[in-house]
Amino acid sequence: MIGELLKGMAITFKHFLRPPVTIQYPEVKRPVRQRFKGRHELKRYDNGLEKCIGCALCAAACPADAIFVEASENSDDVRYSPGERYASTYEINMLRCIFCGYCEDACPTEAIVLEHSYELSFYDRASAIYTKEMLIVDVPVNGQVTPQEVEPGAFDRAIPDMEDPK
Repeated sequence: MIGELLKGMAITFKHFLRPPVTIQYPEVKRPVRQRFKGRHELKRYDNGLEKCIGCALCAAACPADAIFVEASENSDDVRYSPGERYASTYEINMLRCIFCGYCEDACPTEAIVLEHSYELSFYDRASAIYTKEMLIVDVPVNGQVTPQEVEPGAFDRAIPDMEDPK
């Protein structure tokens, strides 16, 4: 009986002298892996235009039906994206999202990206619905805020990589 007690105490003292494996969150944040899928972001081009063209392929690909996209038409006076349409409403219900990344895979313009932020907490169900304003990244340093005014027929110059449809 005493031998078992000493054996147990030896194991306890052996682990007592080791450094702790606990990370002191939130003071110290653990780095995530490269393939980690965290909080969604809507990206912009370098000139400030939004990459999202409102095609809703991300909503169609979502197995949890967590994404809602409503598209509106762009004009030369009011231009949000380089295409014909833009997402006037973009919402993700984070309570339904399973972070599978299908929305990121389905996006033809690489507008929606699952980044590495993992701090997601809500106090009520309404704050779990992320709107377009919460998801979209800030305007780049040399970019302009949207909506932008563009010369008629100059949408092909809005993004350097786009080709003229003629």
